[in-house]
Amino acid sequence: MSMEIDKQVLEKIVQDYDCKPSAIIAILQDIQEHYRYLPKEVFDYLSSTLKISRSRIFSVATFYENFSLEPKGKYILKICDGTACHVRKSIPILNRLRSELGLSEEKITTDDLQFTVETVSCLGACGLAPVLTVNDKVFPAMTPDKASALLKTLKEGEIHVE
Repeated sequence: MSMEIDKQVLEKIVQDYDCKPSAIIAILQDIQEHYRYLPKEVFDYLSSTLKISRSRIFSVATFYENFSLEPKGKYILKICDGTACHVRKSIPILNRLRSELGLSEEKITTDDLQFTVETVSCLGACGLAPVLTVNDKVFPAMTPDKASALLKTLKEGEIHVE
């Protein structure tokens, strides 16, 4: 997937960090916040601007799990599958969301870039299990039916989690 990159956005982000190569993680975080992922086109720009090899930037971007090289949806739903959530049936929640959104383990983002569904090892809210987050907002004691209702609310724009 190729997209048009706004060089002014990139320039501002890099300038915010005084063009310091040591700020590469923060720069990548800001770029990802803007685009919701790291478009491949930014690597050449950053390499040239920061005087760091493209491969080094790529290695940073792929080392940290929080970075994504694939487009993500407007709403990122993370289903915890840690021990507490798993024993309290987080997988049926995951399966319901995937089914309703036409997603799978391989395809995690809807074609319209509205929803991304991911599993995570732990969200640190074991007492609230099973837990689901939408753009880092926690939704506790989730069930498949509650997840469907939440999805409907998000689709209708009745809840804001941005």
